[in-house]
Amino acid sequence: MLKVVHLQFNLTSAGKQAIRLHRAFLEAGIDSSLLSLHSDIIGDDKIHGLGNRYKFIANLDKKLQTRLTKHGIKQFGLFSYPIIGSNVAKLEQVKQADIIYIHWVQQGFLSLHSIEQLARLKKPIIVFLHDMWAITGGCHYSFDCENYKTGCNNCQMFPSGKSQNLPVKEFGKKLKLYSEYDNFYFVAPSKWMYDSARQSALTKNKPLYYIPNIADSKVYKKIDKKTAKQLLNIDEDEIVIAFGAVSVDSPYKGWKYLQSALESLHKNKTFNKVSVLIFGSNYDKQIVDAIPFKTKFMGYLKDDYSMTLVYNAADVFIAPSLAEAFGLVILESLCCGTPVVAFDVGGIPDLIKHKINGYLAKYKDAEDLANGIMFCLENNIKGSMLPVFDQDVTIKKHLELFNYIQSKN
Repeated sequence: MLKVVHLQFNLTSAGKQAIRLHRAFLEAGIDSSLLSLHSDIIGDDKIHGLGNRYKFIANLDKKLQTRLTKHGIKQFGLFSYPIIGSNVAKLEQVKQADIIYIHWVQQGFLSLHSIEQLARLKKPIIVFLHDMWAITGGCHYSFDCENYKTGCNNCQMFPSGKSQNLPVKEFGKKLKLYSEYDNFYFVAPSKWMYDSARQSALTKNKPLYYIPNIADSKVYKKIDKKTAKQLLNIDEDEIVIAFGAVSVDSPYKGWKYLQSALESLHKNKTFNKVSVLIFGSNYDKQIVDAIPFKTKFMGYLKDDYSMTLVYNAADVFIAPSLAEAFGLVILESLCCGTPVVAFDVGGIPDLIKHKINGYLAKYKDAEDLANGIMFCLENNIKGSMLPVFDQDVTIKKHLELFNYIQSKN
């Protein structure tokens, strides 16, 4: 039986997708295991959290990275320059695996040297592109910068100072790594990410595949909206607008556009009885003060069933991301029958068919974001998952990739 091991920093965000893929593999008869630096799953012998030694190394690595990159311009988001990392190539699950999946492994978990140690095992390594880090000189999203297509010179993140050469150095290390080993394969979950990787000087000549993420449609599904609202103590005649709580400082989440859109909606006066349902964090006065509607905070929801309840209680879901490789919360909302309004950027257009299961607003246009919310509400738009994201379709593509890899060896 084919054995696969997944490597992932933690089990939230990209880790959520790593778990789903791992479990889908098990259902498909593939012997899959998952190694995570941080894991809160107990009693699953296929998911392993690593020990304190690995966490100590990661924390030390993060401190060193913070010192090196402290002069980076925050508006361009996260920049990772891993230094130490852990040697996971010696772990038994990795040794026994036929194929290694590298998911999101930053924050001190794996360094480029750690990844090279894996490459030396001469096993196929599938790098899942949850963001742009693997195809750039260190930034997780390049925004308007296209320097990753040539070599990451003149990085907008470090326009001056000692850190200026970090992107060029990291780019060079990745280029050397990818060039020396022919067992790297790259999977992009969206057409945008695929196109970006195809244009990167690091991966343009490497094996690259477009395989979308999957949603657990057995859990994320429609339930009666009135019931969902009742369970959350929301009047059934209230219009519910939902979004994942954003940090007002996040360069990725488009907070100021979301705030402006809600203000515009409030001025419109078309919809009077509106509640804004927020998940992802606890009460935040800064967010409450900025929203002109009644707000309800759900806190951080760890389980899929609570998330399903929130999506079903909502009449429309807003995802104002300015950079997005895929958009897993968008897919989850659509599976629950709730339309999504989002900017036309990154991997989001793969998920939303404009004015059919949601609304694609013009990039960074708060007024159009508000137009999208009103369009979905006035036209009773229903969310729906597109067939390409069906688990069976997605797993079939992974199996086709496995067959191709095995035919080469």
